[in-house]
Amino acid sequence: MRAIEIQEYGGPEVLRVVEAGVPAPGAGQVSIDVAYAGVNFADLKARADGYRVPALPFVPGLEVSGRVRALGAGVTGLAVGQEVAALTQGGAYADVAVADAVTVFPLPPGVDLRTGATLPTVLPTAYALIHTVGRLQPGETVLVQGAAGGVGTVLGQLASAAGAGAVYGVVSSAAKAEYAREHGYDEVFVTSSTATPSASFAKEVRGATDGRGVDLALDPVGGETLRASLDSLAPFGRLVSFGNASGAQPWQVGQPDLYPLALSVSGFSILTLAQTSPAALRTLTERAFRTVVDGVVSLPVTAEFALPDAAEAHRLMGTRTSTGKLLLRTHGADGATDLA
Repeated sequence: MRAIEIQEYGGPEVLRVVEAGVPAPGAGQVSIDVAYAGVNFADLKARADGYRVPALPFVPGLEVSGRVRALGAGVTGLAVGQEVAALTQGGAYADVAVADAVTVFPLPPGVDLRTGATLPTVLPTAYALIHTVGRLQPGETVLVQGAAGGVGTVLGQLASAAGAGAVYGVVSSAAKAEYAREHGYDEVFVTSSTATPSASFAKEVRGATDGRGVDLALDPVGGETLRASLDSLAPFGRLVSFGNASGAQPWQVGQPDLYPLALSVSGFSILTLAQTSPAALRTLTERAFRTVVDGVVSLPVTAEFALPDAAEAHRLMGTRTSTGKLLLRTHGADGATDLA
């Protein structure tokens, strides 16, 4: 079978197509004939910096859609040939991937494999940020960093559906701002490459909210952007950190930052949740997938690449100009499962 392998860390050019043996599932695992693999920013960090890479060589990729190929010992509730979406611990950039059965989810009726590949990381993450961790209440205001990305696209729609008083987004270009407004955002702020994060959006947030700030801020960027998100909160506001795309060194949130306005700060990682509480992940995912079936949210696939062109997908995402979801397509997208 084909796989995209990292043998050294670096730019997109280190992603190489190799011939590999077809993996067999171990106990409690499922092998999947991959139709589509999602491309996530975490994959770029794995390629460049070794994020969550146990050892080289390594096949990246955290989510797939496809058909169950084989069941490992002890797996119940799934069947060979069944269409599924799954979270993986790497290995998704391949014709066949292996996942723990607890992170393999049957596709709901009416959801095809292409749509299914957009679901495993983005939908549960966004649902948790709005409902489980963020605890958004009707009438409250929300601020989302990266509003035109995959998670950001869904967050705008979920927040609107939950009755948010206003949904504000932060993006890096006017084109992204236009896209975000089409997906649930009431107002979108474009950051300036020459301004500090606090100067480029925190002041605008205060202006848009008559000086009050927002009730909930959701931040995947980290660093100074995270600090500016904290500065954008209203009294009793909540900040949820769910990534560190900036690569900045973590900073400590101290009591003086929280006491004056009774603020709270929390975090979320779907990959960690998959390891520490798979039952909670399953419940969360079932609720999140329901929003697609019910037509509450949709996540556009804005670019699709053949598996050997994974480097091009990474280059596009690395420019920070992409919106929505990027996918890799394998032979399995056409129903082919003739691997040896």
